[in-house]
Amino acid sequence: MIDALDIDLAPVVAEQPDPVLFATVSGAHLYGFPSRDSDVDLRGVHLLPTADLVGLREPDETRSRMWVRDGVEMDLVTHDLRKFVRLMLRRNGYVLEQLLSPLVVHTTDAHRELAGLAPGVLTSHHAHHYRGFATTQWRLFEKTGELKPLLYTFRVLLTGIHLMRTGEVQPHLPTLIGEVDAPGYLPELITAKAEQEHGAADVDHARVAADVERLHGALDEAQAASALPDAPAVHDALHAFVVRTRLES
Repeated sequence: MIDALDIDLAPVVAEQPDPVLFATVSGAHLYGFPSRDSDVDLRGVHLLPTADLVGLREPDETRSRMWVRDGVEMDLVTHDLRKFVRLMLRRNGYVLEQLLSPLVVHTTDAHRELAGLAPGVLTSHHAHHYRGFATTQWRLFEKTGELKPLLYTFRVLLTGIHLMRTGEVQPHLPTLIGEVDAPGYLPELITAKAEQEHGAADVDHARVAADVERLHGALDEAQAASALPDAPAVHDALHAFVVRTRLES
């Protein structure tokens, strides 16, 4: 299994047409259940020139590159800073997990400043993101019977519950198992997932369905009792950050 932290991404970052403010590892490596054949998901932010945003041409706000290294598929997806910040303000837990990922392969002062503003966008409504994500993954599990979407279902529910209770974005499933009332069989499922990316889930369907339903209820209760605010508190600060970062470039 490739160690995502050992990947030398300096040449990849240097090849990008515009400055990259950060690039982190996301996906199964961040979530704590990579397989031997997992791809490596790299996510980040690039900074478009001001002229690209004020002219007549549509700006290239999202860029994607895929390649294979040592037999492992890798992909880098970056958004322009303005688009990324707008996603942050739309109760999007996915981009916050990317921004705050501890698996950092490229960083800047702007990355650190943006991460420092992230707590100010958290609201109790982020529960909707994790609830919806869990529902989508559960449907995929019921269709395919694969272990991967089942683990994703549990991961996002536990992340949402933990966020509502603590205000912390924690996407790492093995850590969440120790902090949230999670089913005791999850470590076994993580071990099984390590052997095969698209393996079948050898589980009692009725049992896991009951546990998923229970965690949905726990997420509802955590949202209702959450101390998180109803709306982001740093909209103006993020606007000023985007403008200053763009002009300084």
